[in-house]
Amino acid sequence: MTELKNLEQELSRFRARLWAAAGFVLFCFGLLVFRLVVLQIVRHDALSTQAENNRIAVVPIVPNRGLIMDRNGVVLANNYSAYTLEITPSKVENVEATIEALARIVDIQSRDRRRFKRLREESKSFESIPIRTRLTDEEVARFTVQRFRFPGVDIQARLFRHYPYGELASHVLGYIGRINQREADAMEEWPEEEFANYRGTDYIGKLGIEQSYERELHGITGVEEVETSAGGRAVRRLRSNPATPGNTIHLSIDIKLQGLIERLFGARRGALVAIDPRNGEVLAFVSKPTFDPNLFVDGIDSENWKELNESPDKPLLNRALRGTYPPGSTYKPFMALAALNSNKRSTSTIIMDNGTFMFGGHRFRSPENELGGAMDMRRAIVKSSNVYFYSLANELGVDLIHDQMSPLGFGRLTGIDLKGELTGILPSTTWKRNAYKRPEQKKWYAGETISLGIGQGYNNFTMLQMATALGTVVTNGQRYQPRVVREIEDVVTRERRIASNQAVPPVPYKPEHTAFIREAMFGVTQEGTSTRVFMGAAYQSGGKTGTAQAVGLRQNEKYVASKVDEFKRDHSLYEAFAPVNEPRVALAIVVENAGFGAEAAAPIARRVLDYLLLDQYPSEEDIAAVQIGKAASPIGVSRKASAMPLPRGLDAFGADVPVMVEVAASGAPRASAASAPSAAASVAASAASDASAAAPVASAAASVARPAARGRSAPTATAASREQP
Repeated sequence: MTELKNLEQELSRFRARLWAAAGFVLFCFGLLVFRLVVLQIVRHDALSTQAENNRIAVVPIVPNRGLIMDRNGVVLANNYSAYTLEITPSKVENVEATIEALARIVDIQSRDRRRFKRLREESKSFESIPIRTRLTDEEVARFTVQRFRFPGVDIQARLFRHYPYGELASHVLGYIGRINQREADAMEEWPEEEFANYRGTDYIGKLGIEQSYERELHGITGVEEVETSAGGRAVRRLRSNPATPGNTIHLSIDIKLQGLIERLFGARRGALVAIDPRNGEVLAFVSKPTFDPNLFVDGIDSENWKELNESPDKPLLNRALRGTYPPGSTYKPFMALAALNSNKRSTSTIIMDNGTFMFGGHRFRSPENELGGAMDMRRAIVKSSNVYFYSLANELGVDLIHDQMSPLGFGRLTGIDLKGELTGILPSTTWKRNAYKRPEQKKWYAGETISLGIGQGYNNFTMLQMATALGTVVTNGQRYQPRVVREIEDVVTRERRIASNQAVPPVPYKPEHTAFIREAMFGVTQEGTSTRVFMGAAYQSGGKTGTAQAVGLRQNEKYVASKVDEFKRDHSLYEAFAPVNEPRVALAIVVENAGFGAEAAAPIARRVLDYLLLDQYPSEEDIAAVQIGKAASPIGVSRKASAMPLPRGLDAFGADVPVMVEVAASGAPRASAASAPSAAASVAASAASDASAAAPVASAAASVARPAARGRSAPTATAASREQP
């Protein structure tokens, strides 16, 4: 039998289901409408901003670092742009596998891998790290084609620092390097505005001018808004606030003179500081050996670091700033001035020099070639009598010596505008109590005072301190803080401001006392220990030779240089000023382990004074003789210094730095870099900064510009009694 359906019942059920479905649809539609209202009206502003942020990236524009020039406008540090291949570890699944794959596209050497590994250890995982720098056009093109295979790997446009003259003046210039974690932590403590100015900056000054004038050289960071694709790629630049390049630093140093002095040292170690005592300007600041700061710019490799760090010559040690040496006989004029200033001895007091000075059963000796006899103060300085100054030290005592020497800057910082200066040691009873731990070591023994008179014992000073002290004496007590920077040029206004050269409170010496010391030191060059070196000089100069022990000798031990290890031989020192009546130069020099002061140090000092006062440049024959310590007065035909070319410099591409001869205001020609004029340099700096601002866009479009391709501590003193003038 066929069952009859209840149509009304079926229709009722259908309508119920239809209403339920419609209600559900309306409910869902209501939810959509509600959500749409929330998104489009309630949260419109917030979400609009978020969407815009997803579309627009705000990128910091790192400013072009300021230039560094010498006193004549020669560019010593500049910048160039190049492309780097960088990896962001947090965006890469297998870093090692990625590097292996990249190596099949671009050339990645083992040194690149080691540098990447070291930088990765020093960086955070979300920071991009260069695996290759200075890519060629072909390498950029090859990677761009296959970029889709390497998420987390990209090409970036970077500015690189370059030092055209390589090792020349490297201890003055210093270098820049990647910001390490310790520096990053310290930067977080900076004021917010100052810290914000370093956003996007990966490099910072590490040593020398680069470190000491970091704020001036860095510039002001800019920002730009870049439209990005869904994949985060920059598409176009929307708006930009360009960066302001760093200021230009003009040094007081003449790079040609600096290069000459470094040549005169040859392969020997040592330091020389020459200052203008009238204003504190540093004219030359030499530390030998030197190093190439370009090695540090994008991370030094382990082989070069090992070579520099483990070398017995300690090329990374700034000997002019941090090398401390016993001054030897160069200390004697200061001792004489201390005696006069304290009224402990007059210039006419006679001391008999028989070659030895006995104190407490100990014999303090003089060199075998010392003439001896009756010594007044002038003759003792001219002939460098040890016995005279042994007895003087005994009369003064250690604490009075300290009190007389401290105002000259010994044992304290000079205040030079370079970081890292050492104070050296100016001994006193208080110093010894604080320096040693055991009770018997804390006590000052009277016998320890004797060798202080000839610049030995605990005395240890830098050449910077020696030159500064000499400058104070020859200007009748007037003092200036030494300065390496002469002027700072604003890159925008082109205005130059003079670095501070304000005089500090003078030392109240009597003019007749300082005049006596100047005359006695003039006598050293006329009838004393440096007569042969300054023979025929067309100017009057004062000086004092010194020979300082690197290690002590036993009571009856005789020093024979040829039988002593090189690093244990005596140091050669000389201090000089000129002209005598109105000094314009005061200098101090040490040549480590080179023997008598008149043989190694004084000849270099003579050539420096000839350059500065007579515009004379030594002959090649003369330079070769000085380098091996076989010169006295100049030999050969001297050349005109202003007409000599600059030392050879290389640009970032390995080509010679172009050189031209400019005519100075006086009409005399002078050599300078073709890029030296500061106005042109500033324009170039601004242009480079604009180029860096466009870097993200250029990278996105793979628009490639042609990149560049480049292919021990100073011995301390022991108590000693041997001295050679």
